[in-house]
Amino acid sequence: MDTVTVRIPKEKRDILKIISSVERRDIKSILSELIDEYIENHQETLDLLSKPEWVESIRKGKKEVIDGIKGKSLHELDN
Repeated sequence: MDTVTVRIPKEKRDILKIISSVERRDIKSILSELIDEYIENHQETLDLLSKPEWVESIRKGKKEVIDGIKGKSLHELDN
C-alpha cells in the first residue's frame, strides 16, 4: 500500500490524538475509516459522473435552469 503525508492543523491533530488514545486505536485506522466513509458517501456521484450520458444530461439540465426554461412537473414525466 502506498503512503501519503497529510498535514493536519495542530489543534485538530491534538484532539485526534486524544480520541485515538481514549479509543485505543491508532490514528491511521481512524483516518482510513473516515476516508472509507467519505468515499461511500460520494459513491453515487462518482457512479453518475462515470457515465458520459449522465454528465451531458446534468449539463443540459443546468443550462436549462440558467436559461429559465420551465421544467416538467412530476405528472408530466414518463412513467
